[in-house]
Amino acid sequence: MVKPRKKPRAQRIEASAATAGERSRAGVKAHTAPQTISGRWLLKAFALTIAGAALCCWATLCLLFWQGSWQLLYHPAATVRRTPASAGMKFDPVAFAASELGRTRLAGWWIAAGPGAKFQRFTVLYLYGRNGNLGDAVESLANLHSAGVNVLAFDHRGYGESQFVRPSEEQRLQDGEWALSYLTGTRHISAGCIVLAGEGLGANLALELAAAHPELAGVVVQDPLADATSVIFNDARAKFVPARLLVRDRYNLDAAAVKLRIPSLWLLQMISPPNLDMAKEDSAFQEVGVRKARVWLQAGPAEPRQETDAFSSWLDDLGRPAH
Repeated sequence: MVKPRKKPRAQRIEASAATAGERSRAGVKAHTAPQTISGRWLLKAFALTIAGAALCCWATLCLLFWQGSWQLLYHPAATVRRTPASAGMKFDPVAFAASELGRTRLAGWWIAAGPGAKFQRFTVLYLYGRNGNLGDAVESLANLHSAGVNVLAFDHRGYGESQFVRPSEEQRLQDGEWALSYLTGTRHISAGCIVLAGEGLGANLALELAAAHPELAGVVVQDPLADATSVIFNDARAKFVPARLLVRDRYNLDAAAVKLRIPSLWLLQMISPPNLDMAKEDSAFQEVGVRKARVWLQAGPAEPRQETDAFSSWLDDLGRPAH
């Protein structure tokens, strides 16, 4: 048998090198071949991008609503255009609630009762509504003062000449607490001689403060807002954000009425025909479990006189034992 002849060593090395080169070129071709992306992956990436953009837009909308929704409820004015002097009342400008730096945060008016006034032992802390400032409340202050009481009225922070901050229910409650402290601590007026009086949104606030201070003499609630924050939650933009989580203000009449432990006078506008707000006001009034009185006011020129007469009669009753 003839044995196959072996290739020379040089030829074997050359063949081996050629084979390795072919494998190397094949590997390079394999690595450099273009990769393809599946359509499903592209759709997922596109959907995630759109969702992320939508989430960012929604978060921005929530932030803007949180920052600006207070303007739907509160309408402050900086310039005070009237003072009690325009209604013939003597008054002293006051400033209180000093900060850590010694700067006062609240500005207001002290209107003392006239000499020999029938109810000069009482001091009314007046809380106005959501619009304007103290200058717009001069007529209401005159009605209270004509009954023969001392009156302290002030601008909430964000209003008039008081410190500029964004208004809120929490801020206004704190302002009321500072005003009570000013009366009892600085003017040394007994809490049992202080009457809270509020009008509009100020009536809601007065009721909340009164519920937290059973040591006070009483509270006068005039035309409270039955559903104060509806202007926020019923706004068209509120449908696209979790408005009730973003806004903390509530001014809940019923909740405050249930906790009330001091006499109250409710001055309410007679509306014909009765509407839902009247029903809600009546619901809150019925929740009060202590001495209370309600007077329906007829709109017209005689209304201020009705208010003063009702207030004077109620002050007379405060000095009498409860039945």
